[in-house]
Amino acid sequence: MARRSVLLAVALVIALVGTALIVLYVQGIDKRATAGQELVEVLAATDTIEAGESVAAAMEAGKFEERQVRREDVVDGALSSTGSISDLVALGTVYAGEQVIAPKFGTMSDTEGLLIPDDKVAISVELSDPARVAGFVNPGSDVAIFLSADPVRKLPDGTEQTLPPYTRLLLPKVQVIGVGTSSISSTTTTTDEGEQVVEQVPRAILTLAVDQKQAEKVIFAARNAEISFALLSGDSKIDDGPGVSAADLMPEIFRTAS
Repeated sequence: MARRSVLLAVALVIALVGTALIVLYVQGIDKRATAGQELVEVLAATDTIEAGESVAAAMEAGKFEERQVRREDVVDGALSSTGSISDLVALGTVYAGEQVIAPKFGTMSDTEGLLIPDDKVAISVELSDPARVAGFVNPGSDVAIFLSADPVRKLPDGTEQTLPPYTRLLLPKVQVIGVGTSSISSTTTTTDEGEQVVEQVPRAILTLAVDQKQAEKVIFAARNAEISFALLSGDSKIDDGPGVSAADLMPEIFRTAS
């Protein structure tokens, strides 16, 4: 009887140990199945960030968002905020949906040369401080380009007709990929009394990423008229139109003259 009790106790212990081992095994399977499945927060691009575009400009354009992904899908070095790269620029193209990693950002001096986006060419123009938004345009900035001209039309008889000066939109949006150092140039103007006045005007060379048609327009405008930049934000609204002339700004004077 005593032996039977001992055997029953041993069997009970074995059963309990076996049950415990089974429970532990199942728990291990669950842990392995759920490992890496928990969600973590990473920073991702919502739109393409071009090479040379600054993080500040991309942030202003709403090109970053915090997104939750499975831990096993997190890219090595993925960031959760722009804090560590806020003063940097993209060293290569960052595509929409891509997780943001620090090695893809650096200073302009980290690049081996001018970063030109795919299918674009780089051209440079020289502008005064007012025409380049008082120096607030930086690599990665998006700008609209305006043209101010005093057009002359050649008539069939060979004579020329001077048309009213006007200002209008030339290109609604292009990207600045380089800003040179400022230099001083001298310009001479004549007052109403016939006196010549020499002014020292700060100027800087800015480099744009454009396609061929845009390059043709900008180069022609820079050589034959005056161009000015308008710095764009993510909410800027630019519409093409006929532009404005003196008649549009002072219609009452022109009505009286006619």
